[in-house]
Amino acid sequence: MIHRRTVLKSGAAVALGAPGLIGFAQQSVTLKFHTFMSPTSNVWLNMHKAWMDKVEKESGGRIKFEGYPAMQLGGSPVQLYDQAKDGVVDIVWTLPGNTPGRFPRTEVFELPFMMTNAEATSKAFWEFIQTKGADEYRDIHPIALQVHGPGMFHVKTRLITQPDDLRGLKMRGPTRQITKMLGYLGATPVGMPLPQIPDALSKGVIDGCVIPWEVVPSVKVHELVSNHSEFDPKGGALYTTTFVMGMNKARYASLPPDLKKVIDANSGIETSAFLGRTQQAGDAPARKQAVDRGNKIHTIALAEAQEFRRKARQVEAEWVQDMDKRGLNGRDLLDTARKLIEKHTKA
Repeated sequence: MIHRRTVLKSGAAVALGAPGLIGFAQQSVTLKFHTFMSPTSNVWLNMHKAWMDKVEKESGGRIKFEGYPAMQLGGSPVQLYDQAKDGVVDIVWTLPGNTPGRFPRTEVFELPFMMTNAEATSKAFWEFIQTKGADEYRDIHPIALQVHGPGMFHVKTRLITQPDDLRGLKMRGPTRQITKMLGYLGATPVGMPLPQIPDALSKGVIDGCVIPWEVVPSVKVHELVSNHSEFDPKGGALYTTTFVMGMNKARYASLPPDLKKVIDANSGIETSAFLGRTQQAGDAPARKQAVDRGNKIHTIALAEAQEFRRKARQVEAEWVQDMDKRGLNGRDLLDTARKLIEKHTKA
């Protein structure tokens, strides 16, 4: 009799516990997304929020996000990658180049005149890391790897038409390879994160900067400079910058299997392509804002670009040598990146 009552009690306990088990299976999570981009930027509104909205919808509302643009959770842009690595936040979007030399293979995509199309190059970047640099982002769970559209010159008092025009100018660059390039072109390179550009331009700390059109309005560069020099796309972009969207590894591992599938479905080569495509789509409307202000815009023709290419080639040679010193095959990495960009551009 005692045994029967015990069994009945156990059965009742299981029955009463069933809702709890169902609740566990249907548990919701809230993820903190942190980045340096302005809350009014194309990147935040059309890339980050669009991605978060899609994930929330496909999870049936069980994945929710707290979005924090403009470093609202504290720290500096340089610290974002480690914030994801250390679990301070759940997901970040940041520049690998904020920490020079930490992601050596990634830098191949930031070498001069490597790309024109951000969507194709973002696909190439994702595939390149899977095949040639699987341990590059081992400290986090990578969600997407992408690049922005063609980078170009924005200068307060001088229109850049040839490399000699850069002499004597203090020019902001975003990463190690790009600041090297600026130096070889004749400028005095100044490395700094994007959010510091407006103050630096206003105070004369820099005379200009290199950024893509898309990001110009978010840092009001078109209001602080009068001259813009872009390159004929037939000859490739002056440069691009790489970005990573990554998640804390332990946080990803803790997700229920079905929610992991939602994150996985919104990760990888197609998500990388979406981010690159959407970022470059912001170039045209941003360029129009500069046109509407009456700013001067010069397109550097293919023939004019040859001198820029010649002077910038040293950056490529130095990068290959640096990779060789690290025990990596620099020429193979460079050739692979170019082939992948060509493959995805033609696709």
